[in-house]
Amino acid sequence: MLMLKCPNCGVTAEETEFAPGGEAHLTRYSSGSEDQAFTDYLFARKNPRGVHFERWRHAFGCGKWFHAARCTATLEVFGTYTAQTSTPPDDIIAAIKAKRPEWEGFK
Repeated sequence: MLMLKCPNCGVTAEETEFAPGGEAHLTRYSSGSEDQAFTDYLFARKNPRGVHFERWRHAFGCGKWFHAARCTATLEVFGTYTAQTSTPPDDIIAAIKAKRPEWEGFK
């Protein structure tokens, strides 16, 4: 079972208390942008085996959005941080590199 900690209210709970929101740190496009950029935003997502940054919402708690860094192969959570953060915090990057030295970094 995936265990997540909401950085907004501090509650640690099973993933069933949260709602997944897809890939984190996307450049958001809207109508009026180039067709290919908007199409890629809507349909093209990374789906890596390994470290991935995702959006989650504390659906049965405070209701706020946050980001999580986790391994999609092992379900290991490296950390969570607020959705207002534009890049992963240094402590989470350090935790990932400590366990995955081959990791190429946040892109």
